[in-house]
Parts: sequence; C-alpha cells; structure tokens
Amino acid sequence: MSFIHSTARSLMVAALTAMSVAGHAQQEGVTKSSIVIGQSVALTGPGSSLAVPFHQGAKMYFDRVNAAGGINGRKIDLVTLDDRGNAQTAAANAKKLLEQGVLSLFGFYGSPQVTAVYPQIKDGDVLMFAPMAAADEFRGAMYGNVYSVRPGYAEEAAAIAKHAETLGAKRLGILHATDSESLAALDSATRTMSSMGANVVANAPVTPGSVANSVDKVLAAKPESVLVIGDSNGAANAVRDLRAKGFRGPIYGFSNTGESLLAEELGSAGAGVVVVRVVPKSDTAKVAVVRELMADALAAKLGKTNVYMLEGYIAARVYAEALRRIPKDVSRAKFKKSLEALDDVSVGGFRVHFADDRVASKLVELSLIDSQGKVRE
Repeated sequence: MSFIHSTARSLMVAALTAMSVAGHAQQEGVTKSSIVIGQSVALTGPGSSLAVPFHQGAKMYFDRVNAAGGINGRKIDLVTLDDRGNAQTAAANAKKLLEQGVLSLFGFYGSPQVTAVYPQIKDGDVLMFAPMAAADEFRGAMYGNVYSVRPGYAEEAAAIAKHAETLGAKRLGILHATDSESLAALDSATRTMSSMGANVVANAPVTPGSVANSVDKVLAAKPESVLVIGDSNGAANAVRDLRAKGFRGPIYGFSNTGESLLAEELGSAGAGVVVVRVVPKSDTAKVAVVRELMADALAAKLGKTNVYMLEGYIAARVYAEALRRIPKDVSRAKFKKSLEALDDVSVGGFRVHFADDRVASKLVELSLIDSQGKVRE
C-alpha cells in the first residue's frame, strides 16, 4: 500500500513539475509549436516610411523559416503592434507583449521608443533585439539588455567627417528634422564631428514650411559641406533648396535618410549626395542575403526592396541563427547565451559578431547618388 502511495506521490510531483515547466516556458513565449516575439513599430504615422519596410523584411524572413518547418519544429510568431511613432504608445504596447509572454522584444523603431520601453526590461531577462534606433547610449552599459545589429550614429558621423576631410571640407552646416530620432542623430553628429576637427558653423531645424529659411540660415554661415538629418521626404526638400540656391559642396545624409528612398525622391537632383548605409546595397545580387530578400519580396509582391527592408530581413536572419544554435528547449537565458556566442558569423554574406559586444555589426558604408538618380557604392 505504501508503495502505491509513494508511486502516486512521485507521479503527482512529476506532473506538477511538468506543468510548472510548461507554464514557465509559455510565460517566456515558447510553446511546443511556437516561439513568440514581440514588436512595436510605427505601422502608421511618423516614422512609418522606415518602420513598415523594416517590419516587412523581418516578417518575410520569419515566414521563410516557418514555411520550412520552423526552428526545431517551432514556428516563429512575430506579434506586431502599431505605436504610430509615439513613445508612450510603444511603452504601453511593450507592457501588453510582456504580459502576454514573449521570448524577447524585437525590432522596435525609434530611439525615444527604446528609451520609453527600457525600464520595463532593465532588471529582467527579456532582451530587446535589433531595435531600429541608433542613439549611441543604447550601446553603452546603461542599456545592458539591448542587443543591436546596426552601429550607432557616432560611427556614421565619423565616416562622414573623414570623407569630408578628404575633400578639404571642414566647415560643416547641419539641417535637421525635429523628431526625437533626428535630434538624437544631431547630438551625436555635433559631438563626434567636432571631436574629429570639423567646424560645425551652423545648424537649423527643418519643419514643413521652414525649409527655405533654414537653408538660408545655414548657407549664410558659408559651410563647405552640409549634413541633412531626417527622413527621405524632408531630406529631399532640403537638398533641392540647397542646390537651387547654388550650393555645390558635398551633401551628406545619415542612414535614417535611406539612400535608396532618397534617390527615388530626388532623381537627377540628387547627383553628388552621399548617404550612410549600415547594410549592403539593397538591390545588388552580389550578396546572398540580398538575393534572398529580392526573391522573397518579389514572391510577396512587395515591390522594390530598400535598405530598411533589408535591415529587418537581416535582423530576423540573425535572430533565427541564434535560435538554431540552441541545442535543446528554448528559453530566454539560452537565447542570450546563444546570441553572445555568435562570433564573426556570416548570415548570407553579412557578418555579425556578438562575442564580447552587444553590437553585431560595425559596417558603415557611403553611397553616392549619381546624375541618373541611381545609388552607386
């Protein structure tokens, strides 16, 4: 009789343990059939021209993985909420996602959004992976749960400063949008470029209706080069006015300007504009990951690929690579360990390196828009 009771107790303990493990796994966004990832981006409103293609690129790669059977039989479920470019909404969305249970947060757009969300994950085991946000502080010790694929604005600013110096252009003017992401870029540009010997002679905000006045203010300081910070539409307006007023020096744009989108906006008027890119050229067949993206975009009828779509596609591919390297059941701790073990790994020709660093890539390249409105490397 005691043997029966003992066996029953053992079975009950085993069942309770199994239920506890299963419940814990579900709380971490992992079930027998799925891995849940949480994303909040501007599907509408400010920033959507950048955030939507990033989301599309990520979803295309996860769909590719799921169509092939997922990761060890588990499909990747990317749950995406619209924050309309608002930091407070992004924080509320993050709270919903965390309460639902997710393995990690993924691909949030915007530096203000990351800042607003971070207190919710600061002291826990949830990572924020591949935010499309380049404020330099996210790569520092204060944001230890943020793992970025792209470099920060400091690296972009340094590349521009070096290029301008080779042209003998040390007097720099800056035209910038007034959204929080552009202001983060402005702060980094001013600090980095000044430390490298550039003389920032003027900066002026650009808002709808103020382009001409802002351009006049910057040109009055007689810059030898001009950095334009903002989305492709706002940057294009500033570039047109600079050229119309006779400025023939180099004009630069950060990665958030989007070289391929800016080239489309400007056409031949973009001749000579140099834009930073932190991923490979998005329409070249030379790189495997770009070929895959182009094929998937064609199949999904999403039209021409761009740098933001490619950035999302690469982020999803890196994420999936870390998942594949987890030998057994997936957990937040195991995902972090697997991510940190990615040491100079090629994902379709794009190299990532998380070992001893929370920034996978330091790739910063300059693209030139030519007289036909095409992007040249």
